[in-house]
Parts: sequence; C-alpha cells; structure tokens
Amino acid sequence: QVQLVESGGGLVQAGGSLRLSCAASGRTRDSASMGWFRQAPGEERKFVAVISWTGGHTHYADSVKGRFTISRDNAKNTVYLEMNSLKPEDSAVYLCAAAPFFSLVTMAKVEDYDSWGQGTQVTVSS
Repeated sequence: QVQLVESGGGLVQAGGSLRLSCAASGRTRDSASMGWFRQAPGEERKFVAVISWTGGHTHYADSVKGRFTISRDNAKNTVYLEMNSLKPEDSAVYLCAAAPFFSLVTMAKVEDYDSWGQGTQVTVSS
C-alpha cells in the first residue's frame, strides 16, 4: 500500500493562494496516478484534480479549472496542488489519494483510489 501525507493547508483570504503537497511513500510503484479530493462538513467527498505519474496527464473538476494546477515531482514522489483565486466555497479538508491506474476519460470517483492521506484543512475567509 501507498502511504500519503498532505501538507500546506491553512487560513487564507478570498482571492489568495495556497500550495498543497502530498508526499507518497511505501509501494509507490503500485500507483499510476495521484488525485486531490475535498470534503466540507456534512458533504460528500468531491473530486478536485488528478495527475498521472507517467506523462503528467491531468483532469480537473469544472469548479477549479483555470484556478487550480496539479503537478508532480517523480523524483520526490510528491504531488502538488497550486490553488489561486481562492473562494470561501473552496474551504474544506483536502485529501490526497493514490490510484493503481489512470483513465483518460475520468478519474473522479472515490472508488478509483485505494490509498488516502489524512487530509489538510483549507479555510478561505471572505
């Protein structure tokens, strides 16, 4: 299994930026892609973005397109989520997840991922 540790969350004003990191360890060779999800209190976990380790192919949720950028550093087994123009509705716990495959169609389902981090809190004030 892959172990995932997120960092970089915090409190930011609307319009500001944050950069989240997710460091992977363990059986990283079993992972073909890494995704970010977010979960606000009382809501279900929602897909944000995903990137493949090979080729760097990406998918984004419509709500973050043009504002968030996912990237990876294969040498460090680390994935990043650069978040710009943040809005109060972006506030949530952000979780990193690893999947054993990558689909060019979609990777938005929670069931696609088999390893999860503990999450990092992002709070955007208005």
